[in-house]
Amino acid sequence: MEVIKVSKKILLIDDEKGIIVIMKRYFESSGYEVFTASNGMEALDAIQCQPDLILLDINMSEMDGITLCQRIREYVSCPILFLTARVESHDKIIGFRAGADDYIMKPFDIDELGARVEAHLRRESRKILRPTVRFYGELTINYSERKITVSDQTIPFSKREFEIVELLSINAGQVFDRERMYEAIWGIDGDGTSDTIMEHIRKIRTKLAAVTQHSYIDTVWGLGYKWNG
Repeated sequence: MEVIKVSKKILLIDDEKGIIVIMKRYFESSGYEVFTASNGMEALDAIQCQPDLILLDINMSEMDGITLCQRIREYVSCPILFLTARVESHDKIIGFRAGADDYIMKPFDIDELGARVEAHLRRESRKILRPTVRFYGELTINYSERKITVSDQTIPFSKREFEIVELLSINAGQVFDRERMYEAIWGIDGDGTSDTIMEHIRKIRTKLAAVTQHSYIDTVWGLGYKWNG
């Protein structure tokens, strides 16, 4: 039987386009599956690829690498290697405490960078299941753990409330009418009515409004509801 080799996934995060191009070309030619992001917000979306390793530039605008690392470390178990042009001992301490596994100094030799990446992937022994996580601004949905947090505060949703959030958020932008939502969550043999959806949506909105001003579930009048991430 032929053994199919699965390519390791690398996420490159850097606001210097030239460096991204060089690294992407190198790692793709080395057999890796490469994903890229040019800023922190793009990186939060790209995390969904569930990378095996992340190369992260520290000095990015808007959201720097340290802040981003702190934001995602709870949800990713893969090695995170910082890229930086200059670093002092105390900076390294801050980075390691934020969750970094190593530092790569710029400018770097691309072959040495490749060897460091290989070494970290060889040593990677984390076998825990990587949760499926999505980030929507200050709100984080961990679908594997069925957990929703806003600014690190866990929101206590019931099973059905979470399933409604899950359905809408995974299909962001798609409009669902009450009947379709009820059938998807309760099934065609459910003993309630689609009015049940209205009551659950009300409860979800009330819980979210207590911790955030953003309205994550929009009403599309005459049609239904959609996710507003």
